[in-house]
Amino acid sequence: MPTHRTAAMALAASLTVVIGVAACSSPAQPGIAASSSAIEANQGGDIPDNQAFITVKAASGAFDVQVPEGWAETRRGTSISFTDKLNSVALDQSAARAAPTVQSVASRDVSQLLKSAPNFVLKDVTTFTRAGGSGVRMRYTADSVPDPVTHKTVQEAVERYLFWSQGRLAVLTLASPDGTDNVDPWAKVSGSFRWLH
Repeated sequence: MPTHRTAAMALAASLTVVIGVAACSSPAQPGIAASSSAIEANQGGDIPDNQAFITVKAASGAFDVQVPEGWAETRRGTSISFTDKLNSVALDQSAARAAPTVQSVASRDVSQLLKSAPNFVLKDVTTFTRAGGSGVRMRYTADSVPDPVTHKTVQEAVERYLFWSQGRLAVLTLASPDGTDNVDPWAKVSGSFRWLH
C-alpha cells in the first residue's frame, strides 16, 4: 500500500513533467506571433515593383512630384496626401525666409515632433541633392495615427524632405511601416520633385 510520501513523490514527478512540457512549448508562441506580425506588416507595407506612378501638382501649383497611381487622395488647405494601406505620401508648402539647415531642422522640427509624434525616435538629419533641388532630409520612426476602426497604431519609418526656393518651403513626407523595403519607390518619389516656377 503506497504511503503518503510515495504519493507525494508521484505527484511531484507528474507536475515536473507537465511544467517541463509547457516550458518547452511556450517559447514557440511568441516567435510565431512575432513572425506573423512581421509578415502582416510586410504584406501591408511593401509597394509592388510594378507600381505605376502619376505626376501631381502641389495645391499652390509651385511644384510637382510623382506619386503611386491609384492611392486615395486627401486635400486640406495647402496639404495633399496620398495613402494606400499603411503607406503615405504627403505634400505641403509654406513661406520661409531662409532655407532650412541641418541645425535648424534638428532643433526646431525635432522639438515639435517630440511633442506631437507618439514614440518619436530620430534616426538622422542630413543634407540631400536630387534632380529637382537640394535640401535637408530627416528620418525618424514614430507611431502612426490610430486606425479609425481598430484604434491600433503601427510604428512607421518616416522620411521628410525639405526643399526651399525663393522664400517657399516644400515638404515631402514619405511614411511606411518600419521594416518594409520601400527604398526604390521612395527614391523615385523624392527624385521626381521639381519646382515649376
